[in-house]
Amino acid sequence: MQASSANEPIVEFRGVSIAFDGVSVLRDVSFRVMHGETRMILGPAGGGKSVLMKLANGLLMPDAGEVLIFGKSLSSMSKNEIYAMRARVGMVFQESALFDSLNVEDNVAYRLEEEHVPFDEVHERVVEALRFVELEKAINKFPAELSGGMRRRVSIARAIISKPDLILYDSPTAGLDPITSTTIIELVVKQRDVSQTTSLLITHRLQDAFTMATHRYDVTSNDMVPLPAGEVDSSVRFLVLHEGSILFDGTTLELTHSTDPWLKAYLA
Repeated sequence: MQASSANEPIVEFRGVSIAFDGVSVLRDVSFRVMHGETRMILGPAGGGKSVLMKLANGLLMPDAGEVLIFGKSLSSMSKNEIYAMRARVGMVFQESALFDSLNVEDNVAYRLEEEHVPFDEVHERVVEALRFVELEKAINKFPAELSGGMRRRVSIARAIISKPDLILYDSPTAGLDPITSTTIIELVVKQRDVSQTTSLLITHRLQDAFTMATHRYDVTSNDMVPLPAGEVDSSVRFLVLHEGSILFDGTTLELTHSTDPWLKAYLA
């Protein structure tokens, strides 16, 4: 299921529509996410952002149109092919979605155990993933012993442990205080800049979105630092959903310079 070349999209929606109980949620949605790109998905609550994410992971199928991941239409895949596709996709859920009965190590290792990776290698990779999110000392703790921010970091460790080709972040800072939210976004920037992993990220916080676009990860200082004044990360692009349709699809500068009245009010 490899995309045939780096010039082909990792994710592509072609005229996608979906409704529930007769209520339209997405209407004729089309966009592409290229290799190494970070796509920020913005828009008011109820605009279809989380449904879009579930479509990208094969958890839902569209009523019309096509969703292609790694160059292949999900609707043409068998169940085994969808499972194989998901093995290449990391998912960070809005509420972390950790198993309460498993400790941190077993939560992070879960995907590797499904792939029958040898025990010694599993432990080594869990430690590596937890070190990446600066949570190695919590390896034996259970979710109930962790703060909301720590649970979100464990969720990121679980998403990256299989070294995915695509990461889906469903509102990774939702419900967190501003300081903890910045910590989580710093980890997302770190993952982007260290691994150049293609990603889709839903956020309700405009500050998070623009931090992604105006900062980079400095491996020397092990810290997120701002880009020089006026510069933005060219790998970051924006998609704005409004009432189930795409209102904007483009770069950071195109978004901030848009003359669309609704967009201007939304960004204000």
